[in-house]
Amino acid sequence: MAKTNTTELLEALAAEIGENVYIDIAKWHLYLSNAKLHTLVAEQLYPLITSNNVSEDQVSKVLKSITVKIGGGRSELPLSDLLPLQCQVTLVDILEKYQREI
Repeated sequence: MAKTNTTELLEALAAEIGENVYIDIAKWHLYLSNAKLHTLVAEQLYPLITSNNVSEDQVSKVLKSITVKIGGGRSELPLSDLLPLQCQVTLVDILEKYQREI
């Protein structure tokens, strides 16, 4: 991959997250790119990559800190509550891949 520019790396990371990670609501899959959350998630998780601190526990902490407004903003839920376990595993795999390649 050899991305030297942080902006390019973040854009590539956000795109991959957006295409592979989704919110599951009543068995409907809303990919993070369609929910406009992929860039925010990439920006929040990027420090884990640069500090070589990618782990399921650390990713889970970040996902819990990101809130998603639902019902027109009447309520908020942590992103971790909306992602199926398999998507969290996929997200960790993506981050580990980027960590190896930078």
